[in-house]
Amino acid sequence: MTRLPTPAVRLEDLTVAYRRHPAVHHVSGAFRPNSLTAIVGPNGAGKSTLLKAIMGFLPAAEGVIHLDGVRRQDVAYLPQASELDRSFPITVADLVALGAWRQAGAFGSIRGRALDRVLGAIESVGLEGFENRTIGTLSGGQLQRALFARVLVQDARLLLLDEPFTAIDTRTMMDLLAVVRRWHGEGRTVIAVLHDLALVREHFPDTLLIARELVGWGATADVLSPERLREARALSETWAEDPRFSMPSAGAGHGRRSAA
Repeated sequence: MTRLPTPAVRLEDLTVAYRRHPAVHHVSGAFRPNSLTAIVGPNGAGKSTLLKAIMGFLPAAEGVIHLDGVRRQDVAYLPQASELDRSFPITVADLVALGAWRQAGAFGSIRGRALDRVLGAIESVGLEGFENRTIGTLSGGQLQRALFARVLVQDARLLLLDEPFTAIDTRTMMDLLAVVRRWHGEGRTVIAVLHDLALVREHFPDTLLIARELVGWGATADVLSPERLREARALSETWAEDPRFSMPSAGAGHGRRSAA
């Protein structure tokens, strides 16, 4: 199998804000090519915001996001399941087929090799026989399998996963972890927002720890130290004490930090 070119993502003094309230504040560093990285941090730390900014859904208030070796249309995004409207009458096959939009076009039909990829992806995540089920009838784990199948069809080189293992059973989590390891083994760059630190320590070599500001970024064993986790909690509490805090300068008590 031919290995894919390996994209990287570089953040240069990145700040992302909602109504001038910084959700990600002066973060610099890089996701290495072919890395498997978890983004972790307290609630409200800016984890999902950072992922959406990389995807291009949110603008940078300050700083720059550099995508090296990849176009934005070659980036795949797996949203949180809670963001989906499960009442929308779309079948599993139609949902997964959305991953083939680059080949079929916005209004094209899925046929031939593209259809084979859709059906193969559904089978590979354990949903064979569910093709004509609407997504509203699926369990949480089944829906997450369908979302992974959509990303499989997209065949992207940079994969952004927002809480991919939340509210699913252990068997589904292990099946989908195997898909993530397969992507990593194929030379893709995978970035995932996660909450389970034990899962991160066991399966993700690299970690970005954020509490709106960067706390640590590098090898998981080094980043998830007790000292840095305490620092993240303390920093998160500092931000929470003043929700009106808006776009502070580097000298206002919240300095800029780059990944080591």
